[in-house]
Amino acid sequence: MLYIYHFSIAFAFVYITRFFQQRLSSMFALRHVPGPKTSSWVWGEEKVLYHNTPGALYLDWHRTYGNIVKFTGAFGHQLLSVTDPHAISFILGEGAYQFPKPKGVRAWFRMLLGEGILWVEGKEAHEKQRRSVGPALSPQSARNLTPVFYENAAKMVTQWHRLLDAQHSNEIVIEMTNWAGRFALDTVGRATLSYDFDCLRGQPHALAETLDGLTNHEKSLTSFYMKALFWLLPSILHLGKKGQMIRKTRKELGDLATDILKDAEAVSDPNSKTLMSLMLRADKATAAVRMDEEQVAAQMRTIISAGYEPVSATIAWLFFELATNLEWQQAIREEVSTAGDPTFDELNNAYPLLDAFFLETLRLHPPVLENHHEAAETISIPLSEPVAGSGDLHLVIPKGTIISLPVNVIQKDKLTWGFDADDFRPERWLHRGTRTSRELLAFSVGPRGCLGRNFAAAEIKALTVTLLRHFAFSCPYEIEAFQSFVIRPRVKGEGSSSLPLTVRRTL
Repeated sequence: MLYIYHFSIAFAFVYITRFFQQRLSSMFALRHVPGPKTSSWVWGEEKVLYHNTPGALYLDWHRTYGNIVKFTGAFGHQLLSVTDPHAISFILGEGAYQFPKPKGVRAWFRMLLGEGILWVEGKEAHEKQRRSVGPALSPQSARNLTPVFYENAAKMVTQWHRLLDAQHSNEIVIEMTNWAGRFALDTVGRATLSYDFDCLRGQPHALAETLDGLTNHEKSLTSFYMKALFWLLPSILHLGKKGQMIRKTRKELGDLATDILKDAEAVSDPNSKTLMSLMLRADKATAAVRMDEEQVAAQMRTIISAGYEPVSATIAWLFFELATNLEWQQAIREEVSTAGDPTFDELNNAYPLLDAFFLETLRLHPPVLENHHEAAETISIPLSEPVAGSGDLHLVIPKGTIISLPVNVIQKDKLTWGFDADDFRPERWLHRGTRTSRELLAFSVGPRGCLGRNFAAAEIKALTVTLLRHFAFSCPYEIEAFQSFVIRPRVKGEGSSSLPLTVRRTL
């Protein structure tokens, strides 16, 4: 026992010594990088970031200090916030595999979703998973599944008409965040897994309630501690009620994924166009070593989560903007009023007003506020302009430094978007030549960019087209941004996400 005690003391001493050596080394290497003064010796800037309006401090910092900003996390660890275009291009492109997700982020994904494509790092391992999942999320796959988007949108229309009929009215207040979640979960279920969660005809599925219970809640002291410390101590994710909720969510996702996988393998329809069938066929055809059941289940958990959280948040924000930009709402309604449902290619190319409105929603309301990475080794990155007048167009980043790419700041850069970058102006996309989402980081870019962006864009646009043909929207409430797992809207001062819209029949 005495041996174990002395060993533990020695281990703790070595760990603490290395911790502070790394911190001092990082502080010295980044000493010339500007940034805010530390507001707390214990928590750094974590507390003010957590309790402030999502993204607001990053905007202030970068407009004060420039493209590279240094700030302090819990217990003095250094973080960099980067908006320099050359640095971003390198981090997300050529150097993508030299800047993996931070250990805390990977621990979250592993604990919640398993060792799927969001967790995996390293070029070879990531490309192997990408080859298996990629065909299932390709533009052709989204093209084949577009009818499912319209079918689910039509179900929502039917339910809303029933609500209006029940009140003998042509106008009703509808909680849009609730219905956006129902649509997103039903669509990802049917299109990817041939599984109907049946949220649009019945009550929200238990899985949606579990996912919301994990991420969609008012700020709490426990959540703050976990958010502030998991960069340094990923094991904190296993503790307390939050850890229990993560394990519960993983189990529910895993049980569902296992059942669906067994059904898919039993049917094995070579003509099936669902993402699950395409993924299984791609795995058999291209993988030297096939994914086992847990790896397939991890991809399924990932697809469900990614198809629910960011998509439902984007739908809510888009309809909030429609409800507060009535001239644009009417213009898009007239643009999409032609008979029939637009095809996948028409949704992308034939409706410039709809496309501009969608892109501007993504620009001002990216569902994921920050893109986090960690320097795997000490590395020099290129810059478009020197830091703090150093004259050097490179910056050496020490190993272990956590880097934040604040998407909202990058997408409000006045040098790129003009003096009105803070304003919602879809018309800016009509005058940018070829309209393209590649100018945005909402889906990220490079080899780690979101594979499901075509799928998400098509389903959101299909829902928008369908609802605008039947209803008009307005919003009588003051709405604010709310940081959960993604950025959601909520009535100002309320606890969880909320977007009550006044919905009026137009037919």
